[in-house]
Amino acid sequence: MPNFLKIKPEISPYKKGDVLVLFGELFQRGYANGLAEEAKRRGMTIVHATVGRRENGTLRALHAEEAAKIPQPFINIPLEAGFDMEPDNKGLSPNEQLKDVKLSEWESAKINFTSIEESRSRAVARFRKNVEAFMQELEKLIPEGANVLFAHLMAGGVPRIKIVMPLMNRTCKGSGDRYLSSEQFWKSDIGRFCEINFKEVTAETMRHLLELSTPLREKIERRGGRVSYTGYGYHGTEILINGQYCWQTYTPYIQGWAKKELENIAIEYSKKGVHVCIYNCPEILTNSSSIFQGVEVSLYPLIGAIQKESKSSAEGNKILADCKALLKENIHFEDIQKITDQYFNTPEIKDHCHFEKWPQHSSRLQLETMLRTSEHLISLHSDEKNLISGELSEVVFKSCGYIMLHGSWQPSAPVAWIGHDLVARCIYQ
Repeated sequence: MPNFLKIKPEISPYKKGDVLVLFGELFQRGYANGLAEEAKRRGMTIVHATVGRRENGTLRALHAEEAAKIPQPFINIPLEAGFDMEPDNKGLSPNEQLKDVKLSEWESAKINFTSIEESRSRAVARFRKNVEAFMQELEKLIPEGANVLFAHLMAGGVPRIKIVMPLMNRTCKGSGDRYLSSEQFWKSDIGRFCEINFKEVTAETMRHLLELSTPLREKIERRGGRVSYTGYGYHGTEILINGQYCWQTYTPYIQGWAKKELENIAIEYSKKGVHVCIYNCPEILTNSSSIFQGVEVSLYPLIGAIQKESKSSAEGNKILADCKALLKENIHFEDIQKITDQYFNTPEIKDHCHFEKWPQHSSRLQLETMLRTSEHLISLHSDEKNLISGELSEVVFKSCGYIMLHGSWQPSAPVAWIGHDLVARCIYQ
């Protein structure tokens, strides 16, 4: 039974002088911004990191002018994960294996997986070496007796090669002749390569963090401090459907297998006594989610949750008013709820929302129904480039930031689900 969180966490003991470590780079309009904002409200010191930059294929730290844009304290050691650009023992990277593959040849393209494994091993060694150096620098920034929260921000891992994005676009946004089954893509050599890289970036980086921070964690705990770890999962969440909170998910979420492994790593270390929790957060629109058109359909029912859980609050009423102002004059929230209720009750969508089968691959009918519903909801706005899903995304990551920061002090389980009901209850803090 999934651990659906229902109770708003009490304010945790985190205070001024305690430290939030962002393990990964903080970009705009993402989940982690809410966590950073909540830590700042508590007076915590936020240690920033970077994944580094690639220059002529070589990974480097930020230049001085780039580093000057990152808030201090900042550790300028590249934490890029994954191996798509890592050369094997003969100097050939996975991306170079695929650079000449034409779109018409993608399914028959063959990859040398011995070379892939060499690149993966070399990238892991590079990453772990950099993490060890990062920990040495981090120790200098932690005051005596401070509590520390590590926030794992690593996710994704889409190979940076031109053949991949057109395939993912067809997998996630294709209809008619452009539809590409996610299962067909996943079983190809290119799909297998993506799966391995996703797991390295999204999941294995958490294992390296937990393992390589152990000496520092034990030192902090001996000095009376508490060390916790939190990470961002996605494994579907509960939203309001037909007046009830029900679990649903986005399909095809091909990073899902990596997210499940991330959960397993948290479970493994929780059994060792480490305070760690992966929070499965509701869908939002981020700078990196544009490929996943339709993911935002699950965000619209948050309007109903806010009406149900926090309409009596000034914050809730302001959010509702801001959202209403973005819709066409003749469109009401009830119209949107009716559309999403109908959508989640269609057989093709219900067939792809089985918790025990997650993650599932797409079907043509399911994907086309999702894309059509997404377009319909977008058309209800006064300006189709200014959507209420943007407003609601801000609500989600702010509420999730509150829940994750304060819940991380004493996690109730190594894996937890944040639904729209709890998001709505945490609007007013």
